[in-house]
Amino acid sequence: MSLTDADRVLIDEASAAIARRYRNDWQEVGAALLTRTGRRYVAVNLDAYLGRMAVCAEAVALGQVITELGDAGIDTIVAVRHPKPHETDREIRVVSPCGACRELIWDYDRQARVLVPGPEGVVAVTISELLPNKYSRERVL
Repeated sequence: MSLTDADRVLIDEASAAIARRYRNDWQEVGAALLTRTGRRYVAVNLDAYLGRMAVCAEAVALGQVITELGDAGIDTIVAVRHPKPHETDREIRVVSPCGACRELIWDYDRQARVLVPGPEGVVAVTISELLPNKYSRERVL
């Protein structure tokens, strides 16, 4: 799927959030989420000394949606990563969601669009494309 103007706004908002809040080894990922009702939510990841306590930026954004609106649905979501100080590529780039975030996005909206890096730039895919043959209660016999 080709990118829309709204997709580009999400990328810009996620990039601006992590540019403002970047802390090496603490906040490195920003996310932006557009609900099906047209509201946008932006967040950064929450890292912790105990790695298993960390919370991804996508989950933080989704938590804001659920807290404020309830189940509004995910139209589109994107995550971006800020480079570390020692990296030569200094550009904030779109990254694909981790496996746990893919599961979470699918659980909250099976039709969600996700912006991910493609071979020739950022592309939009459905969460089902990122998580084929997902386990669900409906598929249990």
